[in-house]
Amino acid sequence: MTIINHHKINDIRVMKKNGLFIILIIILFGCSSEKKSFIQENFSFAEKQTSGMIDLTSGYTHYPRTIAKDGTLKSTNMYDWTSGFFTGNLWYLYENTKDNNWKTEAIKWTESLEPLKNFTDHHDLGFMMYCSYGNAYRLTGNPHYKEVLIQSAKSLCSRFSPITGTIKSWNYRLSHNGTTEWFYPVIIDNMMNLELLFFAYKETGDETFRDIAVEHADNTLKNQFREDYGTYHVVNYDPDTGEVLNKQTMQGYADESTWARGQAWAIYGFTMMYRETKDHRYLDIAIKATDFYLNNPNLPDDLIPYWDFDIFNTNIELDIDYSKYETIALRDASAAAITASALLELCNYSKENHDRYLHAAITTLHNLSENYRVNNGTNQFILNHCVGSMPHHEEIDVPLVYADYYFLEALLRYKSNHD
Repeated sequence: MTIINHHKINDIRVMKKNGLFIILIIILFGCSSEKKSFIQENFSFAEKQTSGMIDLTSGYTHYPRTIAKDGTLKSTNMYDWTSGFFTGNLWYLYENTKDNNWKTEAIKWTESLEPLKNFTDHHDLGFMMYCSYGNAYRLTGNPHYKEVLIQSAKSLCSRFSPITGTIKSWNYRLSHNGTTEWFYPVIIDNMMNLELLFFAYKETGDETFRDIAVEHADNTLKNQFREDYGTYHVVNYDPDTGEVLNKQTMQGYADESTWARGQAWAIYGFTMMYRETKDHRYLDIAIKATDFYLNNPNLPDDLIPYWDFDIFNTNIELDIDYSKYETIALRDASAAAITASALLELCNYSKENHDRYLHAAITTLHNLSENYRVNNGTNQFILNHCVGSMPHHEEIDVPLVYADYYFLEALLRYKSNHD
């Protein structure tokens, strides 16, 4: 007989919302048939949408990212940080279905990205290559893919400075409002690229890859968290001394606010760091970052965050007119999908938080599926209601390819999780 733990019920804030009783039943009683049906229905929808997306593309040179203001597909070239996600989606569909048609398509998209193995202009090679070639190697074992990944890791390492102890995210630039010079900016997103370095370390035995990943993570832990364990988006270092010059934001609400997707990157990145090192400092910070997220009074009841946790903070001023946006447009489904995927791993490392994190992840997935999926025929992505950069007035209330990627990853992790 299953005993209902009422403390767990109270921990899942979404249960206050009417109409979600069925989710509570699934979570508490672990109905395997309901779980299987839920996962399969979402993958069937994803297959349909992705088939339509392939029909809109040609030549394996334009990589789906979002939709334009007129509703048409907006793609990028391979050098955009999002270029590897659509390829990763194809691999996840193949992993779930074992349908060789998806594998064939995934191989073509993956191999189109090979020139990026020598790319050194920004830090996003982990996103670009590990989401594509990393999944390709994991699912096929093709030795050439391994070599591409190792060279990609070497290219990423070229951006590391022993003075700052970090991997430089962007080249010199001005802050989003043009008031501050960023000489050596490091963004919280960069935590996501370290998994590529651990792969290279394990495959080659070269400790340089591991050492760079650990030093970068240590300095991120030191410099990009506040006392409440919210995160700074951007830390700007002096490249000559390693001194921290500024702690600011590029896509968040304000310098002292916590950008939701940045917090998600931190949760995911430090969970990965614990997996790879078993260093409990990383587990501790992942838990604290998660608790900031889940316990935040500004987290909506459905656990899909606003694009920044502080957008209603009257003590912070920013010239963004929210009155022209519907409330749903201020949510970021991509941050929710990333967090759900991370929690499905993190729950297995923290015994005392296992049930709470697992339930939060499952609840998030159900709410994304029920209320944040693209309406049939609207466009060919999977999730809607994401925010790219509100301060730049770009990609507001749109689908984003990386939201789809982490949603599919979370579904696969849920599928393999023995809850």
